[in-house]
Amino acid sequence: MAKYWVSAGKEFTFLIFHAGFWVDVFCRQWNPFPSRRPSSFPHSNHPVLIRRSRSLRFLVGKRKGGREEMPSFPPPGSLTVCEIRREMVVADSLSDSHAKDAYGKLLGTVFSPIPFEPNALLANTDIPYDDGNRDVVPSSDGLGGVKGSLLKCLSAITRITREPVKLQSKISVHAISWHQHKHILAFISGPNQVSMHDFDDLDCRDPCILSSESQRGVQVLDWRPHGGRTLAVACKGGVCIWSASYPGNSASLRSGSASFLVTPARGSGIRWAMVDFLRSPNGETVTSLSWSPNGRYPLIVVLLSNLIYICCSSKSDPVFVGTGTPIRRGFGAISMLKWSPTGDYFFSAKFDGTFYLWETSTWTSETWSSSGEPVQGAVWGPDGRSLLLAFSKSPTLGSVHFASRPPLLDAHLLPVDLPELASMGASVEMIAWDASGERLAVSFTGNDDNYDGLIAVYDTRRTPLISSSLIGFIRGPGEGPKALAFSFHNNLKQGPLLSVSWSSGWCCTYPLIFR
Repeated sequence: MAKYWVSAGKEFTFLIFHAGFWVDVFCRQWNPFPSRRPSSFPHSNHPVLIRRSRSLRFLVGKRKGGREEMPSFPPPGSLTVCEIRREMVVADSLSDSHAKDAYGKLLGTVFSPIPFEPNALLANTDIPYDDGNRDVVPSSDGLGGVKGSLLKCLSAITRITREPVKLQSKISVHAISWHQHKHILAFISGPNQVSMHDFDDLDCRDPCILSSESQRGVQVLDWRPHGGRTLAVACKGGVCIWSASYPGNSASLRSGSASFLVTPARGSGIRWAMVDFLRSPNGETVTSLSWSPNGRYPLIVVLLSNLIYICCSSKSDPVFVGTGTPIRRGFGAISMLKWSPTGDYFFSAKFDGTFYLWETSTWTSETWSSSGEPVQGAVWGPDGRSLLLAFSKSPTLGSVHFASRPPLLDAHLLPVDLPELASMGASVEMIAWDASGERLAVSFTGNDDNYDGLIAVYDTRRTPLISSSLIGFIRGPGEGPKALAFSFHNNLKQGPLLSVSWSSGWCCTYPLIFR
C-alpha cells in the first residue's frame, strides 16, 4: 500500500483520490520558523498528524531538538512525488502507482522514472586546458561583413589567455533538455550516449539510446527550437546533429555526411539518425551549446582552441554550412553560454569570475565581474529582460535587470537572498528557472547532513524585481542521491515539469502543479 505525507505551510483543504474514494484532509496553519510560531501551535516534539486513512498519512509539522524544520521537509527514507499548490507530496517508494494516485487523475498521465547507469557520470572529468598563446587576425571585411554573413556561414569569436586555468567540474551544464513543444525528454546517460524518452508514445516503454563512433565524451545537449525533432549534442571533436525519421517524414542529411541510424525503442516507429557532425578545430571538445530562439543558429564554445562559434543554417537546409571568421579578441576561459528567450541578448561567463552581456544587433558586449568567484549557473527570465546568476561558494543569487530596450546594455545587478540556505551555511550549486518565471529549483551544498542532496523549490515573483519564497524540498530515490542535472519543461497548463538526473541512477520527473 502507498504511504504519503503532505507538509503544509498554510491553511488548506487537500483532496486525494485513493483506493476508489476521495480523502479529505484539513490542515491548520503551521509556521516553520520558531520566531513566528503561532501561539496555538502545540509545544510537542512529536509529529502532528491530521488524519490517517489506510495507507495515507499527512504530516503538517515536526519539531526536532526544540525547533521546527524547514517547510515541506521530506522525511529520511521518503522520496518526492510532486508539488500540489505549494505542498510537496512524498511517498515511501518509487512507483508509478504512487504518481497515479498523487497527480495522475489531474494531469491524465504519469511520468515514469527512467533508469540509467550513473557510475561513469560521477567520475571527475576535468578537461585539460591548453594555455598556448594564440593570435587570430580579424576578418578584412570588418564587423559589417560578419553581420552580413551570419545567415549563411560559421563565424567565430576568439579569445586569448596567458594563464593556465584549472577547469571546474561543478559548473552547471545543460545535461537534460526537453523538447519545446512535445513531451520528449533527452538526457546524458553515459560518457558517450544520450537517452531519449517520448512520454506521449504510449507504445514506447524503453528509452531510445543515441550513440555513435563520433559521439565521444558528451558534454551538453539542446533541442533545436522550431526545428522539428532535431537535437544537438556537444562532445569531443564537435557537435552531433540528430534528427527523427518516421513514416512520411525522413531526416535530411547534408551532402557528403554519413548517416548513423539508431534502432528505435520497442513499440516506437521513430528512427533517429545522426544527420551531420560539426567538426571542431583539431578535434577539440565542445563544452557549451545554446540555440538562438528562432532555431537559426546556436552558439558553441570550443574550449581548447579558445573559440566561440556562431553556427548558421539556411531556411532550405536543416543542417549547417559555412566557414569560420573571427570577429573579436580578448575572451578568457569560457565556461558557459546562454541565449535570451527573445534573441536580443546572450550571456557568456569565464572561469575567473568575469561575465559578459552581449546584444545581438551590433554584437557588442559589456564586461562584469563577480570578485573572482565564477558563475556556476545562469538562467534567463521569460521576458528576456532579467537574468538569474549563481556564484560559486555563495548562498545568494544575483539578478541582472535591463533598464533599457535592446540593443542597449544598461543593466543593474541586484542580490536575491535565499535566507534558508544561508542559515544552513549552504552554497548554491545549480539553478533552473521555469519559463513562466514562477518556479525556481536550486541544488546546494552545506553543513547540515539532513539536507544533503535535496533540491530546494522556490516560488518566484517579478514585480519587477525578483523575489523568492521557499516552498519545500525534493528528495530523490535511492541511497544518498545527489542531483547531477535538472531542467524545466513548460508544456502543461497546470504547471511546469522538473526533471532531475540523480546519482542513484534514475531520471525522475516532478510535476509542480499550482494553476
